[in-house]
Amino acid sequence: MTTAVDAAQGAKVVVTGGGSGIGLAIAHAFAGQGCAVTVTGRDADKLRRTGLDYQIMDVGDPASVDRVAARIGACDIFVANAGAAVTAPALKTSDDAWEAMLRVNLTGVFLCARAVIPAMVERGHGRFIAVASTASVKGYAYSAAYCAAKHGVLGLIRSLAIELAGTGVTANAICPGFTDTPLVEGAIEGLKARTGRDEAELVAQFVKGNPMKRLIDPAEVADAALWLAGAKAASVNGQSIIVDGGETIA
Repeated sequence: MTTAVDAAQGAKVVVTGGGSGIGLAIAHAFAGQGCAVTVTGRDADKLRRTGLDYQIMDVGDPASVDRVAARIGACDIFVANAGAAVTAPALKTSDDAWEAMLRVNLTGVFLCARAVIPAMVERGHGRFIAVASTASVKGYAYSAAYCAAKHGVLGLIRSLAIELAGTGVTANAICPGFTDTPLVEGAIEGLKARTGRDEAELVAQFVKGNPMKRLIDPAEVADAALWLAGAKAASVNGQSIIVDGGETIA
């Protein structure tokens, strides 16, 4: 994939969940191309440390999303990256856990799309990019709520893409496999504490489905976002760009 963002240079970019991990990598990638980047999230200290413009926003709260969208104004590229994961057997998932997973991973993407896409359509150009997951295209044990939400993200993106066709605005998703982020690091640390297993053994467990046998680099996901934002991807619409080392086809 090319890292040229010819259509995005100088563009106004917003990245949710931009304080760490994939979101931070995407934010820095766009900033490196000369874009004006705003990151959002709920942790002010974490956002401040990015060195980028930031806004406190809870993607699962309609009032918060609308308030921040109005404050930022029209943007050229919006990356709906904020997400969270909890694990539990499917039939033992609590009501609260189920609702929380849908709220942050699916409803959050919808609320952001509803808040920012109309201004893109009015201006005749824009890119809406959702960071989904390989959990959008396959199932994982003990992750039913997360997988259900991420599958929903692809349905939303595909519907948006059809409705937006011809407006100059596209909607696409990026679906990373297990990525070297604080989220995965935290999951590994939690398993290490509960099971006493060696960290290297646990990392190997996470990457066993990836033929490349390694975690995805966040920069590789950011590169996909840069490409989707560029003029050469103007006809790419309603797609799920899978960045997983071959896991989903293995």
